[in-house]
Amino acid sequence: MRDQSGQVRGRDGSASATELAAALRATVRGEVEFDAAGRALVTMDASNYRRVPVGVVAPRDADDVAAALAVCRAHGTPVVPRGGGTSIAGQATGTGVVLDFTRHMDQVLAIDPEARTAVVQPGVVCDTLRDAAAPHGLTFGPDPSTHSRCTIGGMIGNNACGSHSVAWGTTADNTLALDVLTYRGDAARLDRGGQGVPVPLRSAVESLVADRLALLRTGYPELPRRISGYALDELLPEKGRDWARAFTGSEGTLGVLTAATVRLVPSPAARALAVLGYPDESAAAEAASGLLGLGPLTVEGMAADLVDEHALTVLPAGGAWLFVETGGADRAEATAAAEAVCRAAGSSLTGRTVVADPAGQRVLWRVREDASGTATRLPDGGEAWPGWEDCAVPPARLGPYLREFRGLLRDHGLRGAPYGHFGDGCIHIRIDFDLLTTEGVARFREFSVELADLVTEHGGSLSGEHGDGLARAELLPRMYGPELVDTFGEFKDLWDPDGALNPGVLARPEPLDANLRFTGLPVKPGPLAFSYPDDGGDFSAAVRRCVGVARCRVTTPGADVMCPSFRATRDETHSTRGRARLLHEMLLGEVVTDGWRSTEVRDALDLCLSCKGCRSDCPVGVDMATYKAEFLHHHYAGRLRPASHYALGRLPRWLDLVSAARLAPLANAAVGIGPLATLAKRLAGIAQERAIPPLPTTSFTRGWRPEPAASGRPVLLFPDTFTNHLAPSAGHAAATVLSAAGLRPTVPRRAVCCGLTYVTTGQLDQARAVMRRTLSRLAPALAGELPVTVLEPPCAAALRTDLPELLPDDPRAARLASLVRTFAETLEQYAPDWEPPRLDRPVVGQTHCHQHAVLGDAPDRRLRERAGLVGDLSAGCCGLAGNFGFEKGHYDVSVACAEDHLLPALRSAPPHATVLADGYSCRTQLTHLAPEHHPVHLAEALAAALRDRSR
Repeated sequence: MRDQSGQVRGRDGSASATELAAALRATVRGEVEFDAAGRALVTMDASNYRRVPVGVVAPRDADDVAAALAVCRAHGTPVVPRGGGTSIAGQATGTGVVLDFTRHMDQVLAIDPEARTAVVQPGVVCDTLRDAAAPHGLTFGPDPSTHSRCTIGGMIGNNACGSHSVAWGTTADNTLALDVLTYRGDAARLDRGGQGVPVPLRSAVESLVADRLALLRTGYPELPRRISGYALDELLPEKGRDWARAFTGSEGTLGVLTAATVRLVPSPAARALAVLGYPDESAAAEAASGLLGLGPLTVEGMAADLVDEHALTVLPAGGAWLFVETGGADRAEATAAAEAVCRAAGSSLTGRTVVADPAGQRVLWRVREDASGTATRLPDGGEAWPGWEDCAVPPARLGPYLREFRGLLRDHGLRGAPYGHFGDGCIHIRIDFDLLTTEGVARFREFSVELADLVTEHGGSLSGEHGDGLARAELLPRMYGPELVDTFGEFKDLWDPDGALNPGVLARPEPLDANLRFTGLPVKPGPLAFSYPDDGGDFSAAVRRCVGVARCRVTTPGADVMCPSFRATRDETHSTRGRARLLHEMLLGEVVTDGWRSTEVRDALDLCLSCKGCRSDCPVGVDMATYKAEFLHHHYAGRLRPASHYALGRLPRWLDLVSAARLAPLANAAVGIGPLATLAKRLAGIAQERAIPPLPTTSFTRGWRPEPAASGRPVLLFPDTFTNHLAPSAGHAAATVLSAAGLRPTVPRRAVCCGLTYVTTGQLDQARAVMRRTLSRLAPALAGELPVTVLEPPCAAALRTDLPELLPDDPRAARLASLVRTFAETLEQYAPDWEPPRLDRPVVGQTHCHQHAVLGDAPDRRLRERAGLVGDLSAGCCGLAGNFGFEKGHYDVSVACAEDHLLPALRSAPPHATVLADGYSCRTQLTHLAPEHHPVHLAEALAAALRDRSR
């Protein structure tokens, strides 16, 4: 029970959060978290809403669920089941105890290939089930865009659909039986007929249905994506009284799911994708319904608003597109079906293409699946939000509906980019609501009411995929009328007479403009160290970028870097989303109360590798590396820092001193003595498992000897700290290759530094001082606009991004950033006709995470191809990540990150493969964990080939 202040209290009225936590810990075997960090992680989902729970429980099995419900029942505490937290209507937030099913109850329990069924726990990720079914030629049909991280339990809760629903239906269409527990602890087996439902509940519900037969038979619109409200009509006698279907879409308000039996469908052996261009999305929408008779697997729509310049190069001409997937027994059959789609595409077609190559299809589907995040940022940088993300109308009405919808947006001065499941009449859109001001929220409410009426006029559903949640449940009377909505309330009360399961959702909903997650968020908290140019200088706006779509929670290796620490720990705290949520709560100050001094935020950021993977892989460009640096800057202001910040964060200073005093031999001898090395590592905050790399006796700049008669275009070879003091061989090799390509490398005689190690440890005042000194020392190169070739990818990334963002008022910073080139970029742009030596061997290794995120590696791939280095480098992060992998307490996570992509690739590589890693950290990690390999910079591989050719 809650008092007027919202405090959870026991039945005797005494404050009971502490007692509740103690009782849960005494009876539940899974984790029980009532601390600020644990609660902060689940205050939000992927919606506009925020509700603060009392605590979080991660049950290990159904017995744990029953025990947790019993304790919560005794304390009068609400319960909210939660899966991946990707719901966009607010139903995965709650005010009582949140049950997190993703940690333990995440298994595929059984697959029956002959019956084409699977039994799963609620926390199993959709793609995990699909991967388990794939060897049998089967798949789970529903596949929302978050299929790589959403859970089956959440999909059942929302009746999720996805792009293949035109072929395989909604989650309800693929749900056969459910095992659930009511809040009062009654177990029920839900299937057709309901024989496993407790008799009192079954009798009461069947009586309710019998009393409302006419209403239930006539009160629901007929359309494929009618998700709103309770599916009471599934309990009609003529529909076989399907209790599982009636429960699906109930958003955790009726019972708690503990297991599900779902239908699997045959997966086509081959697929093709017909991409059809149209003048605008209304024309595309009007054409979509005419293609359904051809039996496509998908009919997806997207307007040009959501397409970047790269995607435009592979799309046919048009202002909007339909993505129509077809299947077949082989590629020829699938392609023929796609060609038939093109022929039936309609008279307004502006362009067409058929993509049969699976890799090409993945590129296009990635654009579509990222739209839910991409749409959160408008082309001019404005913010856009869900709220009317997935209303649906009959497919034949979609074109006229979209035109009126666009008109309603104009009437309210709002903007958005529609996309979605055109074949099912379901539209997704993010709209630039102002949810920060009272006036903006009032417009949000007014628009929502008018749009609900427009959807209803077209015979549609307020929700066509993601459920009503907090966003639309208040408006259900406008769709269904008061009598049917009252029946929803009665249905809820029969299941949950205490009103304790996800209160405020569906039945007796809270207002759609209550619980908004931006309420109380400060604007432009300052002063700040970084300028945040893409967020108007507002750290709050930068943090708001995280909308919760949770791409960072994907655990399977792929082409992305984000988020290596989450893949290593599987802990939400260590995901990009989790850290963003903690920063959000830090700014609000309600749950996380210590501001920049927060230990909760500090601990969450401790395992952030600053890999910058989220900067490119997150659909909305969250840059947690920058946020971490900003936080550490404030957190340690005027305070003693960890030892590693002084030892590793200020590494350039120590290496400069060692080089100037020519102490490398002495330092190498010292760290070779076991007790001395142990003491040094302890004092420096370095992990004892790490070997301290030996120092070359001569730095790159000290050993550099320019060719006196050299000619050609001058390029400045930037002697970054790692190349200069730790890997001078890479610098000399690069100079050799650049000279062979007809360029004239020059090297500054005085030390220069990008400031990277200071940035990653949050020593931003010193970083700016180092950067200003570097700008002064490079003044001649800046004046001559020389290309600045940077061999170390993280240093190049720091000069491109951190430098201008930390020194926004210094025009030299932007000038240097514009001149920075990677090694491969320099050769491609300034020696385009040079033919590199041929190595003609396979290649394995790592693309540096900063190169992936900031610089791009296309020139490197082209250079490797021209040199006969065959194969792709691993994505992901090596796990060393500069100072991260050396710091005490990080070794295990560092190794786990290397095991995600890099080390498996090395184990499967041919023995004669060249091992490439342009990042010094990557090479060091390989030296430590795979000493049988000898990784080199690409420049070193090419220089060695040049020497062999000259012989």
